[in-house]
Amino acid sequence: MENLKLWQRSPQRWCITGKEQSNLKQSMTLQESVNLVALTKYLKHLEDKYAEIKQAMLKKYVPVQRKAELDEEMIVTLKRRDLAETLNKELQFRFNDLMSLGEYEKAACFAANSPRRILQNIGTVNKFKAVGKIRGKPFPLLLFFETIFSTSHACRRPIDAELTLEGIKCGLSEKRLDLVINWVTQERLTFSEELGDVICDYGEQDTYNKAKCLALAQMIYSDCGLHKKALLCLCKQGQIHGAMEYIQQFKDFTYDDLMQLIKLCPHTELIQCLTREWNGKPPSLSFGLAILHLFSVDMKKVGIKLLQEISKGGKGVVEHLMINDPFFSLENWQEMANICLQNGFDKLSHDIMSILRSQAGVTEISEEDDTVNLMEHVFW
Repeated sequence: MENLKLWQRSPQRWCITGKEQSNLKQSMTLQESVNLVALTKYLKHLEDKYAEIKQAMLKKYVPVQRKAELDEEMIVTLKRRDLAETLNKELQFRFNDLMSLGEYEKAACFAANSPRRILQNIGTVNKFKAVGKIRGKPFPLLLFFETIFSTSHACRRPIDAELTLEGIKCGLSEKRLDLVINWVTQERLTFSEELGDVICDYGEQDTYNKAKCLALAQMIYSDCGLHKKALLCLCKQGQIHGAMEYIQQFKDFTYDDLMQLIKLCPHTELIQCLTREWNGKPPSLSFGLAILHLFSVDMKKVGIKLLQEISKGGKGVVEHLMINDPFFSLENWQEMANICLQNGFDKLSHDIMSILRSQAGVTEISEEDDTVNLMEHVFW
C-alpha cells in the first residue's frame, strides 16, 4: 500500500497510516516516536484529550429525541405567552375603561383580582397616582393598596417588595398608621431594609406613635436578618432586657457594634447591662472604655451620669469594677481618675488612685507604664 509504512519490532508488527504518521511527527520527535516511555506518555495525553472532548459533547449536544421534546416545549411556551399577551391586553382595556369612567373602586378590585396578578404592578400604581385626590371621595391610590393587600392575605400570596414599599408609603402619607400596622402584621408583604427605614423615619416625625413605628421596624429588620438595626429599635423602645436577650441570642455583634450602639442610644441602663455580667456570662463591654468613649465623642452628660451611679456605690463597688475589667490598663485608669477630678468627682478620683496604689506589686504609677494591665499580677 502506498500510504502505509511498516514498522517492525520483534516479535510484534504494526502499521501506521500516512496521516497518523504525520500527526505523530508533529507531536513527537523521531527519537520519541520509538521510545516506549514517550509513547506511553503521549497515549495518556490522547486519552485525556478524548475524555475532555467527550465531556464537552455531553454539554453542547443533546440526543435527537431530546431536541424534539425541547422543540415541543418551546411551541407550548410560545402559545402560553401569546395567550398571556392577549389576556393582558384585554384586561388592560377593561381596566382603562373603568378608570376613564371614574370607577376607581371597581378598577382597584378589578386589578386586585386580575388573573396571575397581571395588573398588580407599578404601571397600575402610576395610573392611580395620576388621578390624584378627589374631594369628598376616598383616595384612589389608597383604595388600590387596601384592595390588593387584603386580597394577598386571603390568597396567602405575598405582595412583591416594590409594591409593598409603595403601599406603605401611601398609607403613611395619608397618616393611616392603623392600616400600615394591619398590613405589616398580616405578614403577607415582602419586607426590605428600605421598608423598615421608611417606617422608622415616620416615627421620628410622629413622636406620639414613635414606639409603634419602632416595633414595626424591628419586626421587619429581624425578618430581613438586619440584627444591628433590630437591636437599635429595641433599645430605642427602652426594652433593654429584650435587647440583652437579643444580643445573647444572635452572638454576632462585635465590640465595635456595641460601642456604636451606645453612641446611637446612650441609655445608662443599657450601658450598665452591657458592662456587667448577664445570665452568668462576662460583660460585653469594658465599663472604663465605654466611659472614655463617651467623653471622646462629646457625650459628656451620659458619661457623668454613669460616674454618678458608680460614686454612689462607694469604694467597694469601684474596686470590684476595676478588678473585673481586664481590658483597661493602668494608663486608662489614670485617665479615668483625671476625668473624674476634672468633673467634680474628687472622691471617686481619689478612690481609683488609692486602689491602683494598693494593687500587688504596684507602688507608683508612671506615665511610661502604658502597657501594664491592672490584672497583670493575677496572671503572673
